[in-house]
Amino acid sequence: MPHTSPIESAPAGATARKLMAAFCGLLLLGGGGAFAVANFQSNAQVVYPKLVQHEIPSLAMGGTLPSLLADPDYRLYRSDRLRDSDTAESLLERLGVSDPAAAAFLRRDPLAHQNLWGRHGRFVTVEVNGLYELEKLTARWVSDDSGKFNRLVVSRSDDGTSFSAEVQQGDLQRSTRLASGVIESSLFAATDAANLPDPVAVQLAEIFSTEVNFHRDLRKGDTFTVVYETLEADGEPLRSGRVLSAEFVNKGQVHQALWFQENENDKGAYYALDGSNLRRAFLASPLEFSRVSSNFGRRFHPIRKTWRNHNGIDYAARTGTPVRTIGDGVVQKSGWSNSYGNVVYIDHGEGRVTVYAHMSRRDVKTGERVSQGQQIGAVGSTGMSTGPHLHFELRVNGQFKDPRTIAQQSAAASPVSKAVRERFDALAQSTRIMFEQAPLMVQASAE
Repeated sequence: MPHTSPIESAPAGATARKLMAAFCGLLLLGGGGAFAVANFQSNAQVVYPKLVQHEIPSLAMGGTLPSLLADPDYRLYRSDRLRDSDTAESLLERLGVSDPAAAAFLRRDPLAHQNLWGRHGRFVTVEVNGLYELEKLTARWVSDDSGKFNRLVVSRSDDGTSFSAEVQQGDLQRSTRLASGVIESSLFAATDAANLPDPVAVQLAEIFSTEVNFHRDLRKGDTFTVVYETLEADGEPLRSGRVLSAEFVNKGQVHQALWFQENENDKGAYYALDGSNLRRAFLASPLEFSRVSSNFGRRFHPIRKTWRNHNGIDYAARTGTPVRTIGDGVVQKSGWSNSYGNVVYIDHGEGRVTVYAHMSRRDVKTGERVSQGQQIGAVGSTGMSTGPHLHFELRVNGQFKDPRTIAQQSAAASPVSKAVRERFDALAQSTRIMFEQAPLMVQASAE
């Protein structure tokens, strides 16, 4: 009997409803295969789209551009991100503002000085009149996980003679987006081409880290699809949030994941669409996705200048990059070694010990209990080291083992419970349909 896909085997009416549910809310954003998508986590009733056409008269009303710009009441808007090197003059010039009085105010006002200069990445919008003078400047940013955002507003007075500044607070709005791409050279090159934020790309690599070796197993033509949250302030995206679902096709093998919470008190986890848990007893790496500079096995030692076994994995990273423990355990030793520099040993039970060496600092003490993913220190170049990196080892009963092999073989966490299996299966089916239709959506975007 020939294999049929879930769509082919469904009745025609059910197929139409499923396809509409998958497409409803997919608002094409254009460029890079990115879209706004309906929230697949919700149980909201499907709303069918309706096309409405309405003629809108031009605001210019037949006027020429020079005549519009000469009108002091005309308003222009422009946005950009703050840079580390920005001054009042450089920011206003980049945003098309010619207003020495506004620049002087931004230099001396305490609120503007505190919340603008040196605040790399903050989103800034200006409102400019027809004389290129500043009418209003708004900067938005998120400072914590409270679900709120801060808004600095600098405004010109009604009589146009002065400026004022205040900091307001608003509620962040969550929306979801979809992106899809093809590997040509590296994961990050492909995610950049798909306009995928770096934190989302890191999450994508983390989710499938025990199934796909992103350092060695990537092939040209591998594909990915990811649905992720964005946090918006006043309609402007400030930062990305959690990945809600993802698919990665590596060497023809399909890997799929779905974020799911069994109840409001559950921390949530990523599951395969069959309900198995993707979380394992050990993480694949003690750093978020990073470049491997030396693998486990035989190598030429960069300091001793001899061939010898390399009993761990070296991860090249900037000094200060957080280092995390790959599993629950107890700190066996946190101290100094002439060869390892700042080093932490963690006992995970059953004879398994992990070692984190050459760190710039240690954040845990001997005897302290730690949990998987907890930060225990930071990357450095202490001890016998030629540059900033983390040397990582895993020992089983005193024998050195390849950490990635142990991580892949470690036990998985509990699958989805029977009590919520029906709800999970419904969500998984919607996710399958979305993955099937994603390439068509990307093609439509490109065209």
